[in-house]
Amino acid sequence: MSGAPPPGPAPDALELAALLCSRVCHDLISPVGAIVNGLEVLDDNPKPEDREFALDLIRKSAKTASARLQFCRLAFGAAGSAGAQIDLGDAQAMARGHLEDSKTTIAWNLPRVLLPKNRVKLLLNMMVIAQQTIPRGGVLTVDPIGEGDGFGFRVTANGLNARMPQNIADLLSSGHVSIVDAHAVQPYYTRLLAQSCGLSVTLAPEGNAVVVTAS
Repeated sequence: MSGAPPPGPAPDALELAALLCSRVCHDLISPVGAIVNGLEVLDDNPKPEDREFALDLIRKSAKTASARLQFCRLAFGAAGSAGAQIDLGDAQAMARGHLEDSKTTIAWNLPRVLLPKNRVKLLLNMMVIAQQTIPRGGVLTVDPIGEGDGFGFRVTANGLNARMPQNIADLLSSGHVSIVDAHAVQPYYTRLLAQSCGLSVTLAPEGNAVVVTAS
C-alpha cells in the first residue's frame, strides 16, 4: 500500500490566487523582517559600529525586497492588460536582480524581442524552478528552442550536486494530479502558463545538469 497522498482536486481560480499570494508573501518575509530588525537596532541608540551594521542591513534588505517585488510582479502578476507584450530585455533584468547572487549566475542567450506576457511569465517561472535544482549555486543558461515569434525556452541548471525534485517534475506534467498547496503552487502555475501558450514544460536530468524545457 502506497504512502503517497491521494490526488486532490485542482484549485479553483480563487484558491489559486490565494496560493500565489502566499508564495509572494513567503518570498518577501525574510528581507522585510531584516529591515524591521535593522530599524529596531537603530531605535536602541546603538554604538557607531552597530549603527553602521544596521544601516547596511537595511540597505541590502531593501534592495533585495525591491528586486523580489519587481520579479514577482512580472512572474506572477498581471503585468499589463490582456494581450500585452513584454520586452525580454526587461525580463532579463528582473531575473538577474532576483536570481543572481554570490552563488548563482545567469547566461542569457535570448534575443531582445517583445513576447506575449504569458510566454515571458512562463520563462521566469521556469528559471525559478531551475534555480531550485542547484541549492549550492551554479549557472542558469537560458536558450531559445526553435525560431520565429513562437520559439520555446530551455533553461539548463549546472551546479554542484544538481538534483531533480520528482515532485516538481510531477507537478509540471499535465497527466499528473496531486494536492496543490503553497509549496506546490509555483510549478503548478508554471504548467498552467505553458498550457496557455500551447506548450508543454518538462524537468529532466541531462548529464550532471538539470534542464527545464518548454516547447
